[in-house]
Amino acid sequence: MAIAVGDRIPDVKVFTFGESGPEATTSGEVLGTGHNEREARADPTAHAEMIALRDAARALGSWRVLDSVLYVTLEPCAMCAGAIVLARVPRVVFGTPDPKAGAAGSVLNVLGVGGRGPLNHRPQVDSGLLAAECADLLRSFFAARR
Repeated sequence: MAIAVGDRIPDVKVFTFGESGPEATTSGEVLGTGHNEREARADPTAHAEMIALRDAARALGSWRVLDSVLYVTLEPCAMCAGAIVLARVPRVVFGTPDPKAGAAGSVLNVLGVGGRGPLNHRPQVDSGLLAAECADLLRSFFAARR
C-alpha cells in the first residue's frame, strides 16, 4: 500500500502472495498496476482497479487472479468490485471509504464484507490501511485536476 501511496497518484497494485503468505506481499511480484484513465482513454471502464486486474490477468495468463492481494487507495465502486469478484481476487486492501459509490460496505456490499454478499466469491477485505494518507492523496490529486 505504501508503494501505491508513494507514487503520489491514486493507484492500484496487485501483488502475488510471497512465500510466507499475504503479509509478504510487499516483497512479492507486482502483477499489475493502474490509475484512473477514464478521461485519457474516453472509457468509462478505465478505473484503476480494472486496468490493474487486466494487467494481472495478462501476466498470469488466466482470468483468475488467484494468490494475490489488490491494494487500492479508495474503496472500489460496484463495477470494480464486480470485476474483483469475477477475477477471484482473494484479498482486497483499501485505504479510505467512498461514501458516494463504495461497494465494499459503504454504499453497496458487492464484495460480501462480513460474510454477506450477493455473489459467489467473497474476498477478504481490509480497510483503513494508511487511510489518512490515501484521503490526502485523493484530495490533492483531484484538487489539482479541477
